[in-house]
Amino acid sequence: MRKQQKGFSLIELLIVVAIILIIAAIAIPNLMRARMAANDSSAAASERTIVTGEVGYFAAYPTVGYATLAALGGAAPCTPAVATGCLIDNNLATNGPAGGGKSGYNFTAAPATGAGSPIPNEFWTTAAPITAQTGTRSYCAFDDGVVRQGASGVITAVGTYAACQALNPLAN
Repeated sequence: MRKQQKGFSLIELLIVVAIILIIAAIAIPNLMRARMAANDSSAAASERTIVTGEVGYFAAYPTVGYATLAALGGAAPCTPAVATGCLIDNNLATNGPAGGGKSGYNFTAAPATGAGSPIPNEFWTTAAPITAQTGTRSYCAFDDGVVRQGASGVITAVGTYAACQALNPLAN
């Protein structure tokens, strides 16, 4: 008499593994698209945060004008000063852990002197995906406070104040 075997046959195990691989092949691209959409949303919100920080910095230090991105933040515990405005999260001000970006985007903010003023009375800020896998478009804003978006698929940073002005506002 033969002893009864317990367990799964090799064919049954291969079928289960094949089914898992098929499900993974369908789910992973959707997960990546969802992650990129979340990064895009985070970048637009971070641009809005930077604009708010710039306005607050200008109000707090009118004789200094607008600030760089690093001057808007400050390491905890933060004491407000010209070099550390303490107006935005330091992870955003320093572009995330070790300067490697935040939510798949790199951010910049630059003050600009306009109309012959001795102090920076204009600014512009940009957000560009680190790679094509971390975001689908670039964002920018300037002193009018409107977040603007580049064309879908254009992931290079907006190069100038005037180039930012030429982009379409973010569709809400």
